[in-house]
Amino acid sequence: MTDVRANEAFPVTQAMKDSGGWNPLWDGLSELDPEWTELYMTTAMQPWNSGVLSPQVIQLLCIAVDAASTHMYAPGVRRHIRAALDMGVTPKEILEVLKLTTVVGIHSCNVGVPILMEEIANTR
Repeated sequence: MTDVRANEAFPVTQAMKDSGGWNPLWDGLSELDPEWTELYMTTAMQPWNSGVLSPQVIQLLCIAVDAASTHMYAPGVRRHIRAALDMGVTPKEILEVLKLTTVVGIHSCNVGVPILMEEIANTR
């Protein structure tokens, strides 16, 4: 039941939905446990609301998180790139963040290559 009381009870969740920042993959979570979802989203939005980081930096961090090989959420990358550009972040700055984000993928080699080397040594 979506009504005014629900909007008042879950203001952060509702604001995210209204602003386009809501991921539809969270719908089930919100439906099953709206109170916990509201608490989580309140915590997740704290950096946005604290004023410690500039909105531009927050957008760049969101791009990095959404583009990381462990997350890869294209709708979020698109939304945050658009928002960053609208705030005056340059395409070159965004590209540098994307290049830095690729470093996350090297962890596959950090884990896999030593194991490969051990196994090669064990076959000799």
